[in-house]
Amino acid sequence: MIYQEGYVYHIKDEYFNKVKDDKLMQNKENGAYRPTFYCLRDEKTGLFWMVPLSSRVNKFQAIYDRQVEKYGKCLTIVIGEFDGKKAAFLLQNMFPVTEYYLDHIHTRNNNPVPVKHSIYRTVSTNMKQLRQLHARGKKVVFPDISRLEQLMLSEGKLNTENII
Repeated sequence: MIYQEGYVYHIKDEYFNKVKDDKLMQNKENGAYRPTFYCLRDEKTGLFWMVPLSSRVNKFQAIYDRQVEKYGKCLTIVIGEFDGKKAAFLLQNMFPVTEYYLDHIHTRNNNPVPVKHSIYRTVSTNMKQLRQLHARGKKVVFPDISRLEQLMLSEGKLNTENII
């Protein structure tokens, strides 16, 4: 699969079966491919960091608002628009995969649906900050991303050539 920056993907079931992390959002809901995952490539490792999207914006807006009230900002949730609808980008549930586990790009009428550049910038900036906090021992995301990152790196299924 050729990775295109700024788009949303679906993940193979094989990934979820392999990593067995109960903090990850499940891959399918009622037989449909859900959730969708915004994908950002880590230049250092070649891994892809997946950020689940949720249509349950009201639920996550309330969490976002509480975080802003308490800390002055919220790094773990970004509220924005995707595919013509409001969506919550859940950095609190992010996790790494290799290209091997990317199943397919999210499309509408057979056309890939891009994420707005302003959302891309915010998610990318917040992700960098969250990963820095994680590296300093702060528990900022639900999945065990250290274990998942090591598992993905140990697989050796990285392919850095198919990137647009």
